[in-house]
Amino acid sequence: MSAAPEQYTLHLAWPVKFDELGDVLERIDQTQHGAEEVVATHQRFIGDSVAAQSIRNLVRQVAPTPATVLISGESGTGKEVIARQLHEQSDRTGEFVAVNCGAIPAELLESELFGHEKGAFTGATSQRKGRFEQADGGTLFLDEIGDMPSAMQVKLLRVLQERVIERVGGVKSIKVDVRIVAATHRDLDARIANAQFREDLYYRLNVVEIEIPPLREREADVVPLLTEIVRRHRARHGVGVKFNAMSVEAMRQYDWPGNVRELANLVERLIVSKPHGTITLVDLPVEISGIDAEESVIPLATLQAVDGETIELPEDGVDLRTHLANIERTLISEALAKSDGVVARAAKLLSVQRTTLVEKIKRYDL
Repeated sequence: MSAAPEQYTLHLAWPVKFDELGDVLERIDQTQHGAEEVVATHQRFIGDSVAAQSIRNLVRQVAPTPATVLISGESGTGKEVIARQLHEQSDRTGEFVAVNCGAIPAELLESELFGHEKGAFTGATSQRKGRFEQADGGTLFLDEIGDMPSAMQVKLLRVLQERVIERVGGVKSIKVDVRIVAATHRDLDARIANAQFREDLYYRLNVVEIEIPPLREREADVVPLLTEIVRRHRARHGVGVKFNAMSVEAMRQYDWPGNVRELANLVERLIVSKPHGTITLVDLPVEISGIDAEESVIPLATLQAVDGETIELPEDGVDLRTHLANIERTLISEALAKSDGVVARAAKLLSVQRTTLVEKIKRYDL
């Protein structure tokens, strides 16, 4: 069970002077923000898919060990969430410190990681500890490691081998006890082949690899993620939205090129535009809904079946979700029969990802 956030007490003299009120409010905001950050570090990797369950199991196995971990996956899949979970579920007492290696200019990255001594370069007016020292006893998360400059790769390799650092401008070797977790959305094999990433560093980092599939291959995770994102917005801001069945199904079928980050951004935008409302197909972007934003009615009077025959809408209506599910189940069954049960071939017949088809087979108990 996650530890409860630390309680903060502000001791105020009463009555509060007007010129002190701004400072008081700022302190309150800082303590609330700090409590939110504590809660955020205990967020788990959300999802019901086989892949999500396997990743959570692997994190539980690896977290208590000192093994260096390389997390791979497209941008927005949740690599930092996994890195934080590795730290939270370990017995390390130091801090979790994150560095985006691709966002810091090459000439500043060494100082950022290793720190510097006073006078080491113009502007170094005092001694400064780097991220390695800040993470001593804890975990250092090197995000976008595939974008690290070649010169820094050599220095990082030495640290991984010897577990000592030297500040920029210094001569003293400083021992550090840091667990390294790295992440990348790059194809490191290709970068090694192009001499953009050191092969020896790759093997030092890739003691344990955790690969996060893109959201388009984890259809079963869309609804749990959607539920959790709305829940967090409602808990923090007191406002949320609901989704009708057709909008949910459209989001399940969407490819999500931006992965979980794109889903979270969409939900936030919908909450802003339609607070406390119910989201329907017409509220979704056209690339998700498949209909123009101007359309307010979805034509259901006639539907074209896969074989080209027209399906008439019964006088008393139809449960569209159940009807479509039955069609999907039938088509999957036929595809499996035609492919002699070979899922990869059936997925090709249905023009879906193999992992998506596996999830649907499980859902329909086929």
